[in-house]
Amino acid sequence: MGSPMNQRTAPRPAVALLALAGVLTGAFALPARSQTPPAKPAAHSAVGMPAVIEDLVLPGGELEAAPATPASKIIVRIEDTARHGTAFRYRIWFTGLEPGQYDLGQFLVRKDRTPVAGLPPVQVQIDSVLAAGTMQPNALAGRSAPPLGGYQTMLWVAGAVWVVGLFAILFVGRRRKAAAAAVAPPPTLAERLRPIVEEALAGTMPPARRAELERLLLGFWRRRLDLEGRPSAEAVALLRAHAEAGQLLQQLELWLHAPPQRSNVDVDALLRPYAALAADAAEGAA
Repeated sequence: MGSPMNQRTAPRPAVALLALAGVLTGAFALPARSQTPPAKPAAHSAVGMPAVIEDLVLPGGELEAAPATPASKIIVRIEDTARHGTAFRYRIWFTGLEPGQYDLGQFLVRKDRTPVAGLPPVQVQIDSVLAAGTMQPNALAGRSAPPLGGYQTMLWVAGAVWVVGLFAILFVGRRRKAAAAAVAPPPTLAERLRPIVEEALAGTMPPARRAELERLLLGFWRRRLDLEGRPSAEAVALLRAHAEAGQLLQQLELWLHAPPQRSNVDVDALLRPYAALAADAAEGAA
C-alpha cells in the first residue's frame, strides 16, 4: 500500500496532459484570430442613385466599362483616367439597379482586350430605400389642393374687361364716327377755294397753288356748262366771258399782274356762287 503522499501526487500526469492540450489548442486558434476581415465597401448608394469613387488606383493596363446588358444589376461609367506609375487612376461613376454588394472589377474590361486579372476587389454597397418585399413605392398621402379662387377671379375679371373693350370698339366707336360724320358736313367748294383766293389776293400764291385753283374752276364750270368736250384753251375763253364763272377768273388774272388792296376786294362775293356746292363736285369733274 502506498502512503497518503503518493496517493495525492498520482493525478499530476493527467494535469500535465490537460495543460499541453490547452497550449496546442491556443496555438491552433491564433491563426484564426489573425485572419483578414471582410473588405469594407468603397462606397454606398441607393437603388437608382448614381455615386462616384474618386482617385481609385488599379494595377495593369487601362480599363474601361464593360457594355451593359438587360440583365446588368449595376451600371458603371469611367469618367476620368490618368496614368499613375505602372497603374492607372480612375474616377468611376456607378448606378445600382438592385440592392446588394457588388465588385466593380467584374464590370470592367481592358482596353486592349487582355484578360482582367490581379485587380483588388472594389466593393460597393447598393441599399434599397423600400422595405423588404415591397415592389412599389409607398402611396403619397392625400392632401387638398390650395384654393384657386384668386386666380379664377382674376381670369373672370380679365375676360369681362376684354368683352367690354370689344363691345366698345365694335359699337361705341362706330356710333361716334357716325355722329362725327353727321355733325361735320363735307367742305364746300367755297371753303376749298378760300385759302387759295386769299393767297392770290396777298400776292403769295405759288405756281402750284395757281394750277390747283385753275384745275378746280375749270373742272367745275366745264361740267356745269357742258364744256367737257371742248379744248382747254377754248373752254377757258368761254368761261372768262361767262357772267358768273368769269368773275373769279378775271379777278385772279388781274391779281397776278397787279395785286389789289385787301380793302377793295369782297372775297365772300367772289365765292358766293360756290358756297352751296360740295368740294368733290369740282374734283370729280377735273
